[in-house]
Amino acid sequence: MSQDLRIGLVTKEWPPHIYGGAGVHALQLTQALRKKITVDVHCFGEKRQDAHAYPLPESLGSLNPALQAFTTDIEIAQALGSVDLVHSHTWYANMAGHLASLLHGIPHVITAHSLEPDRPWKAEQLGGGYRLSSWAEKTAYQAADAIIAVSNGMKKDILKAYPDLDPSKIHTILNGVDTQKYSPTKDPELLARLGITGRYAIFVGRITRQKGLAHLLRAWANVSPDIGLLIAAGNPDEPAIGKEIADLIHELQLTRKNVWWQEKMLPQPELRALLSSAELFICPSVYEPLGIVNLEAMACQTAVLATRVGGIPEVVVDGVTGELVNYDGDGTALESALAQKISTLMGNPEKLANYGALGRKRAVEDFGWEAIADQTEALYRSVISSK
Repeated sequence: MSQDLRIGLVTKEWPPHIYGGAGVHALQLTQALRKKITVDVHCFGEKRQDAHAYPLPESLGSLNPALQAFTTDIEIAQALGSVDLVHSHTWYANMAGHLASLLHGIPHVITAHSLEPDRPWKAEQLGGGYRLSSWAEKTAYQAADAIIAVSNGMKKDILKAYPDLDPSKIHTILNGVDTQKYSPTKDPELLARLGITGRYAIFVGRITRQKGLAHLLRAWANVSPDIGLLIAAGNPDEPAIGKEIADLIHELQLTRKNVWWQEKMLPQPELRALLSSAELFICPSVYEPLGIVNLEAMACQTAVLATRVGGIPEVVVDGVTGELVNYDGDGTALESALAQKISTLMGNPEKLANYGALGRKRAVEDFGWEAIADQTEALYRSVISSK
């Protein structure tokens, strides 16, 4: 490992509290980078052995979540004086990177996992804090030395959201997947324990409007009751979407015994086994910069049905590793398209198996973390040398 480069990586999520693709990315990128350079992780929350963590004082627990994040960002910025470059992930951490750059005179690199202007439903979760998160993201992006887009679609979205940015400072480095941890795995005892029987499709993701789960559940009413659906989803953004999803699932369960809901975050080995045993993974997102969970499903050799939004078409090759449906803002049309595609695909197990095999091959060959770490380190060195 080279000791001549020390990076401060700032992330809200870090084990044991990872609940989204940005957290998975931060963890696996760090693991790959630490084989090459020194990476100091600074994360939100209680103390950890493998990262510098910053718990929120109890006295600040009543603050709006955006203000809570800013409080933690200030602490982290103060602590980043000994690194050569700071790399932040999501708006929660972007302000820490921005302040550290100003305070210590070090470069700041951002990985864009999502964009606040493209997620107006966040106002339901954050209230007026959504205006604060939007300000923080815009300010950090405009001042950053470089921005990593996790897909070419994401790069286009960044320039659309922030047209004043210099396109030359936006670099596309795709997300990756650990194809050793995520690989075809069978666990009949797990299926039996969870009461899962027969053929089934699976959804994995947070309960947020972005993931389109409500559309999938409405579509499922028009799918054959012979096909099961496993929903691995929890951590709702806010009470309204949580209640909507719970009501839709309950409505399906009134007439179907093969709709299962796992609300708690599953351990990775269990998730891997459930993905592997499913015949189809469904990603009905209405907004998705890339979608790491699609890569995880592909790595488990499971066919994917996803929406043609954001960076998803750069991962799921339509007609090769799965199939795509269009989404143009019309939820009813999306639900109809999903129901039709699910029924057609689940009626053709041979095609699903072929998609799964080719998906595994693509995940291994095109999305390995070693190559992504090499590209990221090269960007770090380029930014530092030009500073």
